This record gives sequence, structure tokens and C-alpha cells, in this order.
Amino acid sequence: GVIDHVDHLQRLGVTGVYFCPIFEAPSNHKYDTLDYLKLDPAFGDEKTFRKMIDVLHENGIRVLLDAVFNHISEDHPAFQDVLEKGQDSKYVNWFTIDSFPVDPSIPNYEVFAFERNMPKLNTAHPDVKDYLLHVGRYWVEEFGIDGWRLDVASEVDHAFWREFRKEVRAANGTCYIVGECWTDSQPWLLGDQFDAVMNYGLTESFLTCFATGETSVRDFSYAVSRNLNWHSQNVNEVMFNLIDSHDTPRALTRAKGNIERMKLLFTILLTFPGTPVIYYGDEIGMMGGQDPANRACMEWDETKQNRDLFDHAAQLIALRKQHPVLANSGTYHFQRIDDTKQTSVVERRQGEQVYLLVVNVSEEAQSLSLEGTYESLLDATTLSGTIQVKAVSALLLRHV
Repeated sequence: GVIDHVDHLQRLGVTGVYFCPIFEAPSNHKYDTLDYLKLDPAFGDEKTFRKMIDVLHENGIRVLLDAVFNHISEDHPAFQDVLEKGQDSKYVNWFTIDSFPVDPSIPNYEVFAFERNMPKLNTAHPDVKDYLLHVGRYWVEEFGIDGWRLDVASEVDHAFWREFRKEVRAANGTCYIVGECWTDSQPWLLGDQFDAVMNYGLTESFLTCFATGETSVRDFSYAVSRNLNWHSQNVNEVMFNLIDSHDTPRALTRAKGNIERMKLLFTILLTFPGTPVIYYGDEIGMMGGQDPANRACMEWDETKQNRDLFDHAAQLIALRKQHPVLANSGTYHFQRIDDTKQTSVVERRQGEQVYLLVVNVSEEAQSLSLEGTYESLLDATTLSGTIQVKAVSALLLRHV
């Protein structure tokens, strides 16, 4: 699908693709690895994979793979050996086992998320460490991938991640490392482990303000201030910002199918400092509740896509590239907040360059006053004085 439809990614303007696990595994979700060095045949073979990487690289798009190093499948040969031989297995210390014989029906060993079919690996064991570090290097060196997303990263010890960073950076000095952490992630972001984490701390604030209307624009400003002040600037500039993922209901579903709210979400996300991430299909209006409803196949038929939403996202991505102040180089300051009107004005500034993001979350048009003259980047009009902001929408302005 990626090879055949790379033009879709080109037109959208993305510069990277993060794939959920592609290694051999018995499940549909593939987070229960059987062999980290083998592609799952459901996705194709190595020749096809290499072709896809070449096609993406030729189009300026980098590739991130999902490293599921916290746990493996119960059908993995190492765990099967433990089930068969118990304490005599050479792999017995690869896992944390409470008692013998090993009994998957209880289970009497550490697992991921109470799932007995996913025994947790002991990443402090030298053999396990060597095995997984080899995997990390292998896909970077042999296939030229550009980064890793680290599954359940907060449940793997810091010492392992420090060695992992050294290994993959030795293979590729610009390899991007992003961890899945759902809570305060500062200990992983001190420069010796991850470049960024999936910014779930901000995801819910995006959604409750702009998708569901459960919280106010002032609440959102507080969440943003906390989030940006938690981390150093270099971390904020590459933070993995998202409004949904394979682990959450789709954003448009949270917005009850309201396309205008989805457009507003994209506007906020794509003008925020960091690395904005769009879950496949969101840009064309795909909906879906909790797993597995949020993991439907990509809809490639353009007659079934919301092309207006796609064009809106593509325009914002293009503007982000044309105006670096909207990405990572500019400050992010709430200039005005009005909870009564449900409006806010965010200033993005670098030196003499000033941009405003004027947001109206309410269901009615609102008027605001501007000091100075501005160009609207979304429709190329010139604005000054009192301006009107349509319901559930935003204006992106550049001072002229």
C-alpha cells in the first residue's frame, strides 16, 4: 500500500512514517514477537521491504520501526524452551519466573499488561541485552531505517536504553529514538536515552478542548505551559505530538464526526512546537473507536475520502515548512484567553517575525480586535482592526 500510494504521502507533505511492528508474530497487532530478525509474511518479504524503504527515501520520507523489547510471544523459541525444560533451560534467566514448574494458566511469571501470552524479558541479562542490541543495529545497518519507536519504553530499565542509544547511534548518527511513555518522561530525556517520547501528556488536552469541548481554552493553556516547561527546548523541538494512535479511539470519533473540529485539531497540532504526527487515515476522515476499531485498513479509494480535510492538513504542513517560526524556532505564548467567548490568541515569535494563531472553539462566530496589520496564511487576505472568526475554526496570521 505504501509503495503503490506514496503519492498520497507526497501530497500530504509528510517527512517520516512510523510503522507498528512488522516482525513475525502470531497476532494481528504483532506486539507479541516470534522473530525480531524476520519480517511477518503478512506484510511481504525483504525484497519488498527494501523497495519500500528506497521509494520512501527517494521521496524524502524517513522510516521508523517499532521495537517491542519489553516482552515477546509465549510461542517464542526461548520461552518454549523454558516451558519444556524449566530450571534446566538455558533461557530460564531471560524471564522473571516466580516458581516452577512454569504455569501459563496462572501465570507465575512476569508478563505485559496481565497478558499471559506476552512474557516480559529480563533486559538486564547479558544474553538478552546482546540479542536485542543486535536487533536494534541490524535494521539500521542492513536496511537503512532512520529511527526506532520503543514500545512500553518506561517498563524497560534505563541502563538498557543507554546502551541501545549508543549502539544505534553508532550505526546511524542521526537515528531518531522516541519512547512510548504515558507519564512524566523527564528521566528518559536527559540526552543519554531518548530524543523524544510520544507526547500523550498533551494528547488528552488537545482532545478535550478542541474535539469534545469538555475543557476550556484556559485549561488548554495551562496544559501547554506545564508540558513545555517540563522539558528542555531541544526536547520540545522534537517531541512526538499526536492527537490519537493505534492505542486510542480516533480523534474524529472523539469529535463525534465533526469535521470542523477535526480541522481545528489539525490546525493546533500542526502549528505546535515539536514533531506533529498524524495517525494514518485521520487526514481523510477515518473514524474508529477503541482497539481494534481504530486499526482498520487504510482507505485508499479517493471517492471515499474527505478530500477537503486532506487539503486542509496538507496546506498546514506546507505552511509549517515555509514558515519555520510555526514549527520549532518560534516562542509559543498565549497572548489572550477569553473563556466566555471560548477564544484564544497564541503568539509565535522569533525576532521581528510575529505570527498569531487565533482560535474560536465556540459554536458561534466571535469578533476580536487586532493591533497592526496581518496576512491570513490560510486564505491570503489582509486583516486589521476588528476581525471575525468563524465558529469552531482558527486563523493563522503573519504580521506585515
